[in-house]
Amino acid sequence: MQQEIDTAIETALTAAPKQLRSREVGSVTHIGGGIARATGLPGLGAEELVRLPGGVLGIAINLSEADIGIVLLGDSDELGAGSEVEATGREVDTPVGDTLLGRVLDATGRVRDGGAPLQIQERRAVEQPAPPMMDRAPVQVPLQTGLKAVDALIPIGRGQRELIVGDRQTGKTSIAVGSIINQRDTDVISIYCAIGQRGTAVARVVDALREHEALERTIVLVASGEDPPGLQYITPYAAMSMGEYFMEQGHDVLIVYDDLTRHARAYRELSLLLRRPPGREAYPGDIFYLHSRLLERATHLSDERGGGSLTALPIIETQAQDISAYIPTNLISITDGQIYVSPELFRKGMMPAIDIGKSVSRVGGKTQLPAYRKVAGDLRLAYSQFEELETFARFGTRLDEDTRATIERGRRVREILKQHEYQTLSVSEQITALLAVNSGMFDGLELEQVGQAEQTLRAQLLERHPELWQRIDQGETLSDDDWEQLQQALRSAADSLQSDPDEARDHGND
Repeated sequence: MQQEIDTAIETALTAAPKQLRSREVGSVTHIGGGIARATGLPGLGAEELVRLPGGVLGIAINLSEADIGIVLLGDSDELGAGSEVEATGREVDTPVGDTLLGRVLDATGRVRDGGAPLQIQERRAVEQPAPPMMDRAPVQVPLQTGLKAVDALIPIGRGQRELIVGDRQTGKTSIAVGSIINQRDTDVISIYCAIGQRGTAVARVVDALREHEALERTIVLVASGEDPPGLQYITPYAAMSMGEYFMEQGHDVLIVYDDLTRHARAYRELSLLLRRPPGREAYPGDIFYLHSRLLERATHLSDERGGGSLTALPIIETQAQDISAYIPTNLISITDGQIYVSPELFRKGMMPAIDIGKSVSRVGGKTQLPAYRKVAGDLRLAYSQFEELETFARFGTRLDEDTRATIERGRRVREILKQHEYQTLSVSEQITALLAVNSGMFDGLELEQVGQAEQTLRAQLLERHPELWQRIDQGETLSDDDWEQLQQALRSAADSLQSDPDEARDHGND
């Protein structure tokens, strides 16, 4: 009899109208600056999602006996003291899945590209624990960026965290977006996460991805500078959750965070408004944990977990080239290396303006393709010697022939490392150029002729030795005979250039 009564009560409660079900409701006492304070809600959990009038969502950050600190994820213009706050009983989540590819959206799933609303089939919590060590595998496969300076001298592996650091307006975003564009013909899925950027800057990135046919395999996640700081705060975690969905299915994922300086500032703003104790540079004490718990989720999973990987390229902005400032120092200690972009090189017209001496990759060298190892060591040594000697040469000191030759070779190496924005190169194209400059084949040319000569060499070798190029692109280890054949072909092409410089000019204009 009692069982029948319990069943009847359960059925009645299930069929009851939604408005008759129990709700935990509180009241707003203060609102402003992207945060709200509320009372009530005794059963609310930390990081729980709450709902306010008008469909505005918030995250319960501060829980105390006096009140609750809520970070708002939407516009609060219509809210005020006395507004109702309802607990939802769930964590902050974000949509995931294949339907997001090729779209521009925010962390909550609202589209920003003017297209149709998303057909969301699955959502995931934005905060996830990092994979345990036993579920991880060594970084073994390179992530080709298409940039000679990176792939040869600062290689990145799939599953690595490589910081891009430098002053504003020095080309940091171009390096990251170029890396996404270079994945268009691979199996890598990319996510571009814009935090606090202007809408016009994001639009330029989207146009570049579309123009170079890379948008179809890319998710663009946006929290602009006009959005509430709470939305900027959760956006990189949402991007990571989207990437983890694909990683756990065995895919390789590349995420660009542009940039974490603005993310740290948004969190500092929220923390100060919530009256958390400020520390160094007014940042809260948990600012290191803010980024470490994000970037620790980037990894290469073991074969038992599907073998997928997630590579993170966070961008950080410095002021007056101070890489020892608080936030840059934190991120350098979290990541596996950094690509330093120099404003001085940028002003000299060196694009990408990567300072090889201050850049390092602590993991990627183990994944580098065999062809790069053949040329990278000599290239880095020649370039380092050149940078040291160039400083002394500026004082007008009389130089001996060996020193002058080293400087001239270094200038040609620097010229070879230049690349136009978003014009990425295949492995074989890079190896051809780097081997040629290492072997001194451009030493007899003027600096302004080097770029044109490089294009001519690539065109001639592709035409005459396509099978050799294909083997280099596939990552095969070349024999000594193969290298000799490649060098002979380069010498033959270089001789024809020096005897007929108009040919190089014609190819350069093509």
